[in-house]
Parts: sequence; structure tokens; C-alpha cells
Amino acid sequence: MTSSSNFTLLTKRESLRETVAHALRAAIISGEMEAGVVYSAPALSARFGVSATPVREAMLDLVREGMVTSVPNKGFRVTEVSEADLDHITELRLLIEPPTIRRVVPLVPRGDLPRLRRMADEIVDFAERKDLVRYTEADRLFHLELLGYSGNPRLVETISQLRSGTRLLGLAALAETGELRESAEEHLVLMDLIGAGDEQGAFALMNRHIGHVRGKWAGAHEEALTGGGAEGAGAP
Repeated sequence: MTSSSNFTLLTKRESLRETVAHALRAAIISGEMEAGVVYSAPALSARFGVSATPVREAMLDLVREGMVTSVPNKGFRVTEVSEADLDHITELRLLIEPPTIRRVVPLVPRGDLPRLRRMADEIVDFAERKDLVRYTEADRLFHLELLGYSGNPRLVETISQLRSGTRLLGLAALAETGELRESAEEHLVLMDLIGAGDEQGAFALMNRHIGHVRGKWAGAHEEALTGGGAEGAGAP
């Protein structure tokens, strides 16, 4: 974790343990907490501005999720994720998320659109501020919220777990060049497509968007994963 970490005091209206766990997941996914490095609960609690107990409890939750491993008398080591694992995660997300988004476009109530757009605006705002932890968490909440309109909680949980295994080590570099903001604005485009009832447009955008997760955001070649995928999966 760098000295310029974006961790801040936690104020969400949920249990402190859950809030800390969300922030830790985002820090791991964004690369602020580095793979292979051991982090102690007291050090993290000082950074969060809370006691060590909710941090330790949250880290134990992440142990069960496989995001960290416990190191006796030292703390918790961030789990390494292989390139093959990242490819497999992205492949599964491409199979599930684009067709689900296409299906939920007509199911999103008109009255929910302003709230969803505010969530998309927050993602852009955090990208502009180069706040990678909050960016990652806001992105997670937005996508899971949209998937929730499918009425399938198991699907939402599956995607949540897959996202936890993702590593976006290219975010910091993209934030510096301004490219992260461009990617963040895809969420606003997605909201325009949903508002217009454009199911196929939303499907195609989600294919490209998830490709970024394995492409620019992680330093891989997204064309290898999405090339031809939109057309093949786009059949009714």
C-alpha cells in the first residue's frame, strides 16, 4: 500500500465490520494493497481510524473468501491471483453479465433511473479524483444493483464473488493519464442506453466494459477475450 493511499475515515450506515470489509476488498482489487505483502490489523486500523477489532474481523471474512491468508503473529497476506485465474473470471463474467443486463433493461423502473444515474456519476467523480478504493467500490455497487433487477440473488452473489477475485493493477496508471475517467463515463452511457430501452446497445457496451477489466485495467489484451464475443453471445 502506498503512502498516498485513498483510505479515509469510514462513515457508512452499516456495520463497521462490513464497511471495513468493503473498503479492504476495493483496496485489494485496485492494487493499493499489494499481493504477497503482509498487513497487520493494527496498522490498517490506524489508517482507517477505527479500532483493530473490526479490521481483524473483516480480514477474517476476506480469509474465507480467499482474498487474503492469515499469517500467525504477523497479520494477513494478500493472495496472489494468476493470469489464468483472471482470464477465467473474465470469461465467466462475459457469459453472465452482458445477457443479464440486456434482460433487465426493460425491467428497470423509470423512477429508479435518477438514483442509478447518481451512482454512475459517483463512479466518474471518484475516477476524476483518482480515489481508486472508492472508485472500485462504487463500480461494484452500481453493477450489482443493475444485476439485482434480474430477480436472481444467486446470480448477483456469483458476480460479486467473481469481482472479488479480480485484480485491476492498471487503474493507477490509467488515473494518471485520464483514461480511467473515460472508462468511468461508460457507466453514464450505459444509463443512457437503459433509459432509451436499448437492450442490444446495453449488451454490447457491457461486453466492451468487461473487456477493459482484463484489458487496459489489468494490463492484458482485451481483444483476445471480447473479439467476436459480442456477436456470438448476442444471438437471441
